[in-house]
Amino acid sequence: MPKLAILTPAPDYWENWSLPRAHYERLLGPELKFRSWTAPGDLSGFDLILPLLTWGYQRDVPGWFALLDQLEVDSLPVANPAKVLRWNSDKAYLAELSAAGVATVPTLIRESMTDAALTSARDILESPRLVVKPPISGGADGTYLIGPSDPLPTEAVGQRMLVQPFLPAISEDGEYSLFYFGGTHSHAISKHPAKGDFRVQEQFGGIERSVEAPADAKAVAEAALAATHNLLDCGPLTYARVDMVRDDEGAFRLMELELIEPSLFLHFAPDEGSLFADVVKAQVSAIR
Repeated sequence: MPKLAILTPAPDYWENWSLPRAHYERLLGPELKFRSWTAPGDLSGFDLILPLLTWGYQRDVPGWFALLDQLEVDSLPVANPAKVLRWNSDKAYLAELSAAGVATVPTLIRESMTDAALTSARDILESPRLVVKPPISGGADGTYLIGPSDPLPTEAVGQRMLVQPFLPAISEDGEYSLFYFGGTHSHAISKHPAKGDFRVQEQFGGIERSVEAPADAKAVAEAALAATHNLLDCGPLTYARVDMVRDDEGAFRLMELELIEPSLFLHFAPDEGSLFADVVKAQVSAIR
């Protein structure tokens, strides 16, 4: 049996990860080990390391990048590769994907956020409501919905931030997530915020539903994955979650490409995750 390690949150991380842990234990067998990403110990004896549960890495960015550096220095087998994890950590990658022709949510990067930058962004994006968030973030940490007369939150002043238009479809139609394992489509869900909120995460009252991936959503997802392959020369990725939302014309646009530690919602997969497990085992066989 292959020896696999999944990197997990720090011991004091608050969010419950028991459900994905149970899925991974069921699918990947008794040799599977869990190691905190903040203190993983010696990883050299594993056939493959998966950072699937490194939740909270955005709260210790230097520690996260130091881990990626060490994985590369030690030439350890990681899925997805460390260079992909590093690139995907900073949402400035959206600009690269947009330049490569992928339909993305319009995104401005502001190196030092100010009220003037907020006013300018409203004009450039032609949107009265804006979403402002850190470029290295997760779980909606530090994410704000700012109305036409709202000031810039104090926590965002002077910080490097992304600015995007708020797209009402996220409240009406939901955010779509499409899942790919080894480049093959597995399943899709839609995520819906609680009434009065804009965040789709479960901790804010969001709910998920199984959906059939629309053909135009799959086209955007596969364009994003192909562009990532071309930019990073990385080949098919072990796992990928592609998050998107419809714009005001009803066209899908990429919100985020989740290649580090996405919830995979394997309980919504028709095969209950068998494709994911097969891809992981095939990768181990290829490495050996």
